[in-house]
Amino acid sequence: MRSKLFIQQGIAFGLAALVCGCALGPTRPDLAAQAVRDAEQVPAWSPQPEAVPSAYLDDLIRSPELDALVKEALAANPSLQQTLTTLRITRAQRRQTGAARLPSVEGSASGSREQFGDPAYGSSVTVSWEVDLWGKLSEDYQAAEKDVEEQQALYRSARDALAADLMENWLGLIADRHAIEIEQRRLATLEQNADFILQRYRSGLGRLEDLDSARSSAASSRASLARYRESLAQRQRALRVLLGRVGGTETIDFPADYPQVLPPLAALPDQTLQRRPDLQAAYAAIQAADLRTSVAYKDLLPSISLQAALSDAAAKPSATLLQDPLWSLLGQLTAPLYRGGQLRAAAEIAKLQTAQAYQAYRETLLTAVQEVEDALGQERTLAERQTHVKAALTAARNNLAQYERSYRAGLVDILDLLSVQKQTYDLEAQLDNLRYERLANRVVLGLALGLGTRA
Repeated sequence: MRSKLFIQQGIAFGLAALVCGCALGPTRPDLAAQAVRDAEQVPAWSPQPEAVPSAYLDDLIRSPELDALVKEALAANPSLQQTLTTLRITRAQRRQTGAARLPSVEGSASGSREQFGDPAYGSSVTVSWEVDLWGKLSEDYQAAEKDVEEQQALYRSARDALAADLMENWLGLIADRHAIEIEQRRLATLEQNADFILQRYRSGLGRLEDLDSARSSAASSRASLARYRESLAQRQRALRVLLGRVGGTETIDFPADYPQVLPPLAALPDQTLQRRPDLQAAYAAIQAADLRTSVAYKDLLPSISLQAALSDAAAKPSATLLQDPLWSLLGQLTAPLYRGGQLRAAAEIAKLQTAQAYQAYRETLLTAVQEVEDALGQERTLAERQTHVKAALTAARNNLAQYERSYRAGLVDILDLLSVQKQTYDLEAQLDNLRYERLANRVVLGLALGLGTRA
């Protein structure tokens, strides 16, 4: 009779808890769905007449040497390895969280002996299991899976950023070498000017002030040349860091001229943004936080745990649990009654953390859109600037040839010649730098469009 009454009371208590649980879980906004709607509102990108569809960053530059460097960096870069270790830790934490859904088995053995008595031995095996009455344990495991998904996306994002950084610096090596070569030609011209002025001065045709002006310009060019050489050395050191080379002094090989860098095609915004791993990570963070909010509210509800045990005692250790073990079965229903508002505060914190994750997603989305639009705008602007500077350089070279003839004929001053020479070499350096910026910007655009590495 008592057992029947206990069962009835348990059922009534469980039904009351179920009704209470429905009341305890307030309606929450679906921020994950809102994040999807936010991404769908991004307007279409501007058309690109020369763009080529690309699936990977590796497709933008076809170079076996660069591919080998990227592969080396992905395997040895310490920052990337830290991100990979974080991913592995998250996977282990997921397994740890999933273990709570399974029964736990514990065994114990004991031995004792009293004065004037025989030794006694005992052993027991206990199996415990929490019934996932409200799906709380399942949702907690789903949240851990979303954590893994987030870390996987962050790892891909770190890989892609590392590859893009390496590609930009590799192109920068070529730009630094070109800057050195242009400055060396400038210096050679200025030294020729000084020699020519000295010859004229000895012949009584020139002024000593002209020689000082030429020598001053040559000294300034030597200073710039030293700066460009150090810039090249610094970029070599930076690349060795990206490659994870410790204590290496060997130089990194690179071609003499820029390779072809294809302009990646900007697809529709929804297709582009779906490829970006940082947005995938931010979306998974919203889902994980929302699941943990649900778990936090379900912590307010009752829980049911079951426990079964086998125990035995014998005069020999080998005889325990083999002769006549005693068994016991315990079912326990517990519910939080009063904890000073701790559980409700935890639920409110989890809810706010979900809202925080949503705002982080919005920030990532806005940054992603800005990066794509900035890179597209840079492609157009750099192409326009390159055209104008190329035309200016052609005119400057024609003007320089005329000024050199006029100076040798004594028709113009040395300062005018130096000014035209400086303008010509400056335009040549500017044009080469624009080429580098445009090619590097295509790598930036590919990264912004979510193109990853093939490896």
